[in-house]
Amino acid sequence: MDHLFSPYKIKGLDLKNRIMMPPMCQYSVKKKDGIATDWHYLHYVNRAIGGTSFIIIEMTDVEPDGRITDYDLGLWSDDQIPALARIVEACHRYGAKVGIQIAHAGRKAEDAEVPVAPSAIPFDKKSKTPRALSTDEVKEMVKKFRRAVQRAVKAGVDAIEIHGAHGYLIHQFHSPLTNKREDEYGKDLTKFGREIIEVAKAEIPEDMPLIMRISAKEYVEGGYGINESIEFAKDYQEAGVDMFHISSGGEGPIGAGGRPGTHAGYQVPLAREIRKALNVPVIAVGRLDDPALANAVIGNEDADLVAVGRGMLRNPHWALEAASTLKRETTVPKQYADGFRR
Repeated sequence: MDHLFSPYKIKGLDLKNRIMMPPMCQYSVKKKDGIATDWHYLHYVNRAIGGTSFIIIEMTDVEPDGRITDYDLGLWSDDQIPALARIVEACHRYGAKVGIQIAHAGRKAEDAEVPVAPSAIPFDKKSKTPRALSTDEVKEMVKKFRRAVQRAVKAGVDAIEIHGAHGYLIHQFHSPLTNKREDEYGKDLTKFGREIIEVAKAEIPEDMPLIMRISAKEYVEGGYGINESIEFAKDYQEAGVDMFHISSGGEGPIGAGGRPGTHAGYQVPLAREIRKALNVPVIAVGRLDDPALANAVIGNEDADLVAVGRGMLRNPHWALEAASTLKRETTVPKQYADGFRR
């Protein structure tokens, strides 16, 4: 039976365990140039030292106005490649593989003078009203994603994650709540996402997995649920997604559609349903900080990898602690061996 410290392989990505650090924005680019800083280097490399097998670098945007804030990472310029390559190389040195999340915030770009979106619908009453992208601009946006993926590959990453969740631009296109277009990108809600997947696949090595993060459920009145997300995920799978990272929400102020769970593992059933319906590898995320629970998610075959977010913000050595708690063997840096000796 597989467990949290079983090795895992998908295409050319070999992982020593099932523990992943999900992308979490650090909002720490003080120069606002999109270039990773020493903070990012220390943040990610510490988790590699701490036993995490797979680290996905935070939301990294395809153009300046695609950032949630001006303090986010970017990959719209070759100048941004070296700092990321330095992080990837160091994480490799300490036994972790590295992915990167490529994204555009769309109408949730807080610092953009005029955000862009599929349709001119603001996120909430306090947000700026976005400008609807023209059809030609949508096609150019696909090219921007392609160029960002090219740069990520040059930086040496082991996997690409396309961000199609949390109410950001791709999510905005495939949600009927936010896509009211009358052109080809409105008549076919997954067309934008599929085109990004296709150009990403064209740029990455054949053995590199392409991951997509999706919100499998919306929490606003009239929002889609698991049945609808299974259908659009099928479109994305056919376009070339190798693995789905299953989250939920983020599309708007929470209304009559219900509230997201606050209990441990509240999104695991969504991951299980996607995995079963599509026969595709999935990553589970959301309040999985308890090692016993994370281990059960793998042992019960609810997901193939477990992403631990808040737990790793608190403790960069979460994976080492989990091995000790679960009494599983793992490699502990010799400098820390005394701290983990039973």
